Amino acid sequence: MLIPAEDGPAIVACNTCRHSKESQTDADGQRGGAQLVAALRAVQQGDARYAGIAVQEMPCLFSCAEFCSVHVRAPGKVGYVLGRFTPDEDAATAILDYAVHHAASEHGRVPFKQWPQGVKGHFICRTPPPGFVAE
Repeated sequence: MLIPAEDGPAIVACNTCRHSKESQTDADGQRGGAQLVAALRAVQQGDARYAGIAVQEMPCLFSCAEFCSVHVRAPGKVGYVLGRFTPDEDAATAILDYAVHHAASEHGRVPFKQWPQGVKGHFICRTPPPGFVAE
């Protein structure tokens, strides 16, 4: 049931997330999670700043009420689940920008002044790395 993935800085996106609070799919029948994964990959491929961040996907992060959810993680760092995104390039850019700051941080805590505007208000929870809890 588990699939090995790179153990470096990553954005794990739910590929089955709802398109919005109101609907599971868009007018073409695509789920928001699949659209967000595609946007993340397109933005990542177009900018070398994002080369060190893996874009990974999996079905259901169990934050269904928050639609278009991602988990930003890196080894030995506090991780974050974010959601309520519109599955587009603007959201993908903000998520990738935050992930770059997260990867460069010592413990996963990014100073608020470095947060891209596009991630503010989208945090759902933080997750401790294996073997640690946050203070």
